Amino acid sequence: MDKGYKKEGNKVSFSLTLPAQDVADAEVTVYKKNKQYFNVPGFRKGKAPKKLIENMYGKDFFVEDAINELLPKAYGDKLEELDLNVIDQPHIDLEDYESGEDVVVQVEVEVVPDVELGDYKNLEIEKVDEEVTEDQIDRRIEQERQKNARRLNIDDRPAENGDLVNIDFVGKVDGKEFEGGSGSDQELELGSGTFIPGFEEQIVGKNVNDQFDVEVTFPEKYQVEDLQGKDAVFTVDLKSISKEELPEVDDDFVMDISEYDTLDEYKDHLKEEIAESNKQFARQKREEELMNELIKITEVDVPEVMVNRVVDEQVAGYEQNFRSQGIALEQYLSMLNTDLDGFKDSLKDDAEKVVRTRLAMDAIVEKENIEVTDEEIEEEANTVADKYFGEDEEQKKQMVSFIVSSQKDQIKQDLIYRKAVDFLLGLVKEVEKKEEADEDQDKDQADVEE
Repeated sequence: MDKGYKKEGNKVSFSLTLPAQDVADAEVTVYKKNKQYFNVPGFRKGKAPKKLIENMYGKDFFVEDAINELLPKAYGDKLEELDLNVIDQPHIDLEDYESGEDVVVQVEVEVVPDVELGDYKNLEIEKVDEEVTEDQIDRRIEQERQKNARRLNIDDRPAENGDLVNIDFVGKVDGKEFEGGSGSDQELELGSGTFIPGFEEQIVGKNVNDQFDVEVTFPEKYQVEDLQGKDAVFTVDLKSISKEELPEVDDDFVMDISEYDTLDEYKDHLKEEIAESNKQFARQKREEELMNELIKITEVDVPEVMVNRVVDEQVAGYEQNFRSQGIALEQYLSMLNTDLDGFKDSLKDDAEKVVRTRLAMDAIVEKENIEVTDEEIEEEANTVADKYFGEDEEQKKQMVSFIVSSQKDQIKQDLIYRKAVDFLLGLVKEVEKKEEADEDQDKDQADVEE
């Protein structure tokens, strides 16, 4: 069956015709738009007849602009007629034409590729455990202890590992001070390994107001090349010693940091919070695993133009994020020792995965006829408005109206995607994780909680 176009890979070619009368009418439109720009002897500006201008500049003077006037709508109508979903700007070629005749336009454009889905209704993903553990509760309590620790000054004993010391220091190599080798009011936790190996160990055992030399050797792979492997002497002034004292975990501690009266009540509260966090974490992990499995069974020729578009979106995101922190993207790239092209290349593998996932999900949405109603869009807008205005019904109503009018298409796409993911998660089979995977999950959940 003739589809009205030819297809090779992801590229489609077809012709469209601009009727001669439409071109002639568009020439008049173009003439009226631009006649004020022509200076013709004997006529006031903008009053020269169309025919006279054509006699001066050529009979087809207005034809090209007329074609450009007609082409966008004709092209859009043709895409709709052929039911084509294009992903890039078209390449246009005009066939030779004579004045007064139809204009034939040859079009080549890249379209969304064909997607061959595997058996997406029988996917397997590794099980994510949502159970709240005692270790998770203990970690949360320990975080609160650390936040509420008291700083105790120590002046009746020498410094020990684990103490916080405040020091001034001056470093010398071969008897000369070097750049970056001096500091004042530097706070240092002994035993943290923050300073050069051997430095902190020589502060242990010293008392407040002691002045002493610390002798160290810079590592062979130290970041400052001129100091690599060099012996150095730091003159140190130990100004203070302090230690953090953590509060006891009891009912008094709980009353100080929360609205609860007992440790048991506080633990129950934490359990509920962590359960919700685990639930969200599990959902996120299931989605990630689901998408990974889905693209494994999806055959599609990913267009480079779509990959580049995602890369550009990611770069724009990085740029906006850095700008909010007062950092130029160029500074970040300099720290990475790369340029913009190199940075974009580093993003391409991830971008291709994003595109492959989108194409697979779009194919499932079409195959399963997943849709979203106007009522669902308004409900989503109401959910967003609730977060901002709560009980203020008038403000909520205005915000809902604004969201629906300005963001309807984006909300629709988001809801369709969410429905498609829910559909797949309802079919997927969860299998037990391997032991090493469980350890990774515990670490990921700990990172989420922190």
